[in-house]
Amino acid sequence: MSANPYSLSRRHFLQSSAAIVAATGLMGPSLGAEDQSDPPFKISLAEWSLHRSLRDPSKNLTNMDFPRVSKEEFGIDAVEYVNQFFKDKAEDNDYLTELKSRCSDLGVKSVLIMIDGEGRLGDPDDAKRKRAVENHFKWVEAAKFLGCHSIRVNAGSSGSYEEQQKLAADGLRQLSEFAAPKGMNVIVENHGGLSSNGKWLSDTIKMVDLENCGTLPDFGNFFINRNPVEWFDNYEGVDLMMPYAKAVSAKTHDFVGGNTVVHMEKNGKTYETDYEKMMSIVVGHGYNGYVGIEYEGGEDEYVGIRKSKELLERVAAKLSETAATTTG
Repeated sequence: MSANPYSLSRRHFLQSSAAIVAATGLMGPSLGAEDQSDPPFKISLAEWSLHRSLRDPSKNLTNMDFPRVSKEEFGIDAVEYVNQFFKDKAEDNDYLTELKSRCSDLGVKSVLIMIDGEGRLGDPDDAKRKRAVENHFKWVEAAKFLGCHSIRVNAGSSGSYEEQQKLAADGLRQLSEFAAPKGMNVIVENHGGLSSNGKWLSDTIKMVDLENCGTLPDFGNFFINRNPVEWFDNYEGVDLMMPYAKAVSAKTHDFVGGNTVVHMEKNGKTYETDYEKMMSIVVGHGYNGYVGIEYEGGEDEYVGIRKSKELLERVAAKLSETAATTTG
């Protein structure tokens, strides 16, 4: 891990400006007016943003309602599911057909499914690792049926730095080989332990060396340990992961003004994300796909999601303005 804070270099500024220019249609007159107004990235909603509501029986909210809530409450027409909220439905064709039909009726796109609780893909025990890989097969099939492009997985393991890398790469390779003929991606989030070390994770993806195995950078999940805190610089981590990114997670907690979100304060130190700086890194890598809102703050979830969307829209407008000024 770098000892110095990551700073946005001139190289990244120029890269981000060029990427935004391309995404917003400012490179030439051949694109229509509708193309020129397009933002530099798209916004989706991660289901975990509503995890408290989904677990509260009094809210009467289920996974089947998620696409409707996303579209009608927040104006977001792309969703990222969490398998915890329909854990027993991966092979239920009637359930998946109904969910897909609701999305179609609403004009909502299913982007990915986040998978937890199916075993460690980097388990040191060969049999357990193989079982974990196979446990994910049904979710690859479910995601494909729903029209998703990816499943998000974890790279959990144990052992030394190098041992965990080899074990995780092995499990990810096996799963990615299963997913590839189906046109599906397997993407890994920085999600605690060594997976929150941006260098470890990016190097692990290099070891897998398959086009459909990539990353899902999460802005606020760079806590390798929380007690005591071991934090991999989030700007550096996202920069390392973006060459392999097929989705991006905009983690939000406490809104403190401007474009900054605080993820945690501990022992006098603040762990935060400057969204303008972070999204400059993201688009600087040529990424213009979905950025998924994942709100985890203490406010009402609906309020937090709306604030997160407003933040992303504000930053998108700022980045587009900066790109236009730079190339004007």
